[in-house]
Amino acid sequence: MKLIQCILRQEKLNDVVEKLMTITSGLTVYEARGHGRQRGRSAVYRGVEYHIELLPKIMIEIATDDNKVDDLVRILSETARTGEIGDGRIFVVPIDEAYHVRTGFMD
Repeated sequence: MKLIQCILRQEKLNDVVEKLMTITSGLTVYEARGHGRQRGRSAVYRGVEYHIELLPKIMIEIATDDNKVDDLVRILSETARTGEIGDGRIFVVPIDEAYHVRTGFMD
């Protein structure tokens, strides 16, 4: 099994979830804040310029079988892409063990 973690722009969430539901039944979504190479952005509020270092992002986590990883990564990268800096990242992490809380059985 693998855990796919994807950090993306907030405005892309609905499109990404809609596409993901075609090949997976479960996912977890978090609101997150952070920055990458862009190091935040500058904004002007009431005539005063200030710097926002931690930008609002969304993190999606999907635990999946190894044979679905390539399809999920393809959907995530194609659907979340705007072509601009700050589009996000995708991480694929191995899962050694996974248990159901209700039953205690391992997947």
